[in-house]
Amino acid sequence: MDRRTFLTAAGTGAAALTCGGLAAPGAAAAPAGGELRLLDWFRDTYRSLEAMTTEFGLTADKADLSGAAPVVSRQTSPTNIGCGLWSAVAAAGLGVTGESAMLRSLERTVRAVERLERHHGFWLNWYDAHDGSVLTEWPGTGEPVRPFLSSVDNAWLVTGLRIAADAAPALRPRIARLLEAADWSYYYTPYDPADPVAAPGQLRGGAWTDTGEFTEHHYGALNTETRMASYLGIADGSLPAEHYWRLLRTMLPEHEQEQPPGGAYATTDGVRVWQGHYTHRGRKVVPSWGGSLFEALMVPLFVPEARWSPRSWGRNHQRYVRGHIDHGLREARYGYWGFSPANVPEGGYQEYGVDALGMQVDGYASNTDRTHTTHGAPLPPPSAFTNGVVTPHASFLALPYAPREAVANLRGLARDFGAYHEGYGFRDSVNVDTGRVSDFVLALDQGMITASLAQTLRPGLLQRPFRSGGFHSRVRPLLAAERFSI
Repeated sequence: MDRRTFLTAAGTGAAALTCGGLAAPGAAAAPAGGELRLLDWFRDTYRSLEAMTTEFGLTADKADLSGAAPVVSRQTSPTNIGCGLWSAVAAAGLGVTGESAMLRSLERTVRAVERLERHHGFWLNWYDAHDGSVLTEWPGTGEPVRPFLSSVDNAWLVTGLRIAADAAPALRPRIARLLEAADWSYYYTPYDPADPVAAPGQLRGGAWTDTGEFTEHHYGALNTETRMASYLGIADGSLPAEHYWRLLRTMLPEHEQEQPPGGAYATTDGVRVWQGHYTHRGRKVVPSWGGSLFEALMVPLFVPEARWSPRSWGRNHQRYVRGHIDHGLREARYGYWGFSPANVPEGGYQEYGVDALGMQVDGYASNTDRTHTTHGAPLPPPSAFTNGVVTPHASFLALPYAPREAVANLRGLARDFGAYHEGYGFRDSVNVDTGRVSDFVLALDQGMITASLAQTLRPGLLQRPFRSGGFHSRVRPLLAAERFSI
């Protein structure tokens, strides 16, 4: 059933469904039935990650579920490996596996990570998941792969390693040795007031090790997944605290961007900060780069931003989710919502998001056909949003902020499109126009689902390493001082 047929049949659409098993944040505890459904979803999702983890110990990039058994990709990245680590800890913490199984899984993966080639204390972006060798050509195409050190991908592996060390004391010395050379200042360009464009006090995207050449771009937007690397560096002292204030809430008013920002300059910790915001459907919000839920909401699975900064980060996360719900149900009228980079159901990979919630002009669209919106112009009619793609992991990211809507959305995707694989969890994405469901599950997206469910079912389970030490003494004061203009 396609989205328009379903809307006609259901009258008010999938979002009108309710989930009695979840309550809004701060409300009474969820009834057992809802928790059991979430635990079932976790169990199957974790099984898919187990299927993607090779005998060598690394979690592969993705698996094809179109056949009788999953077909696992050859490649893996630091992010995928990190997802495997924190998912194993979450599985034990939720009682899906035992502690001994968790320890065996973590030890095997840490042993594999110890064997991987590294440069400057960091891991390369692509390895063979089955033997740990560095990929020099892309599987299936033979295209050359240059050896690259990604700052954000390394952040997610370090996140997984920190969680593993917290959960398995016997592994702490080995993990400490792995992390002692990971100095985030390697990626950092200190701020130079004489040339703030070339020297903005931000992190480079990465570097190619064959030439030692860094990317030309820096990660400038604050509300993106790349801030995890910033937090890690500030927490361990390899980055100065002022780096946080050098990141952009919006681009500066004089710069071309998705919409002219509101806001004002403010000086915090001696740094003049443009505290900008956008307005979407009457709500002030600090945008991400492209407009996806992944950018905005992956980091708070681990760093308690909403608790440490309730009127800035906490408020922004809520409004960001509302923007996605409104876009899916009211602007594009898909009947479903939740947009994030994902597998294209028909094949390939694409960034999906809500264009108006991203700084980038013509940023991430919510559909494969890339229907963009223009600030100040009338919205395109719903009929223009052809081949809309909704990805389940986005709903899981939204669980802490819109629990009933998120579960109703997921149930609708499972019921109306067959998006749920009994045994391996939600498939990666759904074309809600044609009904085409992806054949794949992706380790990154499954890892976000396991972390989201862990945070929902056992709050704080994966956050312990990011509530103490340098996170408490260095990062928390920054978030407490944050004053978004929303």
